[in-house]
Amino acid sequence: MKKLLMFGLLLLALSCGSNNGSDKPIIWKLGHIFAEDNIMHKVALKFAEEVNRLTEGKLVIQVYPNSLEGSEIDNINGIRLGTSQMTITGESLQTWAPKTAVMAVPYTFRSVEHVQKGIESEIGDEIAKEIQDKVGLVPLLYVLRLPRNLTSNRPIRKPSDLNNLIVRIPNVPLFVKAWEALGAKPTPMALNEVFTSLQQGTIQGQENPIDLVYTSGFYEVQKYINLTEHVYSWLYVVVGKNQLDSLPQDIREKVFEASKIAQDYGLEEFNKISTEYVELLKDKGVTFIDVDKAEFENIVKPAMESSLTEEQKTIYNKILAID
Repeated sequence: MKKLLMFGLLLLALSCGSNNGSDKPIIWKLGHIFAEDNIMHKVALKFAEEVNRLTEGKLVIQVYPNSLEGSEIDNINGIRLGTSQMTITGESLQTWAPKTAVMAVPYTFRSVEHVQKGIESEIGDEIAKEIQDKVGLVPLLYVLRLPRNLTSNRPIRKPSDLNNLIVRIPNVPLFVKAWEALGAKPTPMALNEVFTSLQQGTIQGQENPIDLVYTSGFYEVQKYINLTEHVYSWLYVVVGKNQLDSLPQDIREKVFEASKIAQDYGLEEFNKISTEYVELLKDKGVTFIDVDKAEFENIVKPAMESSLTEEQKTIYNKILAID
């Protein structure tokens, strides 16, 4: 059914992007790992819609959700190899751009408002510049994320409750160190493998924003959401610099215009989802557990600070100093 849906969307995109029946449209792929009803996909669709409208079909963005184009790293590599053009990414870029690690250092950003101040300051500019210079990707817009929380099938109220819990994490080195310090057994894994691994017991927990927990169906195999709120962060919708530079100037300008519209749309959507997913998950039988966040933070922060490079620590300290 998903394949038929994607085929139908492709035909629609091609028909909408016929450029008045003359020149063929430029076709770009935007692959990402999120489900169709996740905010990230909604923002991607809004961006694609605005690009098509503003360029009058001269540039068509085909959006592939749900890891249809592979993992996050697969999508990044596809852009770098020239087989794709766009994706949604963030701290996973730290392999190439170390400064992006600070986008999601546990217990660094204190709130959504704190995150926004960071993005819209020289900190955000510095991170975006390194992504462009070292990875060859241009951040077009940012999308806020709800805080990451730990899910499990037993309540976790304090670090000692973890007791070697096997926790799936994304392939982010600082996440490994954080959960090891807390006494868990962190296991890096692609998002599209998580549901089956939870179902089979290969992993016993995972950590993600609650909207992703809902849209990925993890509530079917996890009973508890433990409110660790250990990471407040954001992701970027990015495009390959070479691909962007290859566009005619007028179309490139429309891409940036569409980016601004999609970002504003994303902020509106984010404000809507801040509370609704709690109720949706409660309706599915999930229990929310309050945790001793101070105890978690007191263990994690020293582990993080000792793991940062001097360059990363400079930005980290700037983040902590934001009022």
